[in-house]
Amino acid sequence: MNTNDLRQKNREELHQELLELLREQFNLRMQRTTSQAACKSHLFRQVRHNIARVRMVISEKVSKI
Repeated sequence: MNTNDLRQKNREELHQELLELLREQFNLRMQRTTSQAACKSHLFRQVRHNIARVRMVISEKVSKI
């Protein structure tokens, strides 16, 4: 996920992206606790960083108004 790509989206699309990432983070945590899949620890970091990127772009758009 690229920050420039996120900046081209509108606020509604960003909120939708954020919800999808939060669901993905929740699902990864549930898989880890139930030991369903092999622990792919790199995915946790990627999702956290993507959530931070989306939140940063949302806050930039809010502050411009």
